[in-house]
Amino acid sequence: MNPIKTTILPFALLVAGIAAAQQEQPPVESPAGEPASEFRTFDPTAEEFENFRGDGDIPHEGGEAVYNAVCAGCHMPEGQGAIGAGKYPALADNERLEAPGYPIYIVVNGQAGMPPFGSLLDDQQVADVVNYVRSHFGNDFVDGEFGEATAEDVSAARP
Repeated sequence: MNPIKTTILPFALLVAGIAAAQQEQPPVESPAGEPASEFRTFDPTAEEFENFRGDGDIPHEGGEAVYNAVCAGCHMPEGQGAIGAGKYPALADNERLEAPGYPIYIVVNGQAGMPPFGSLLDDQQVADVVNYVRSHFGNDFVDGEFGEATAEDVSAARP
């Protein structure tokens, strides 16, 4: 077979497939027959809408609430970590959490695949979530040698 034909034919099929995929699709309709966004499948509450279009700060208070809102999606609800699209280290039974300075630094500045949350969380929220992971999931570090993380510790760790 001609090498040009073996190169052009797959390319032509690829271009035809892309063109077909880019053709305008009819709008998605809601059960009531009204056009609906193909990206939005629910109507947010007023609070959800305000949080979404807000200034970017995370409004949750307390370590467990911050963990559930920010951390659990990757580190999992029980802190067991996950491997999939990325590697999310386990927080459960994690000796690296013994001293509060390390998790404070990671939460504020990020590391590897974890984004920095320092601009989204205030000092107290960071201290609360650090204390939460250091005292849950099989960890018992807040009563140990280093004690609890404080908002002052977080403030001192910020760049």
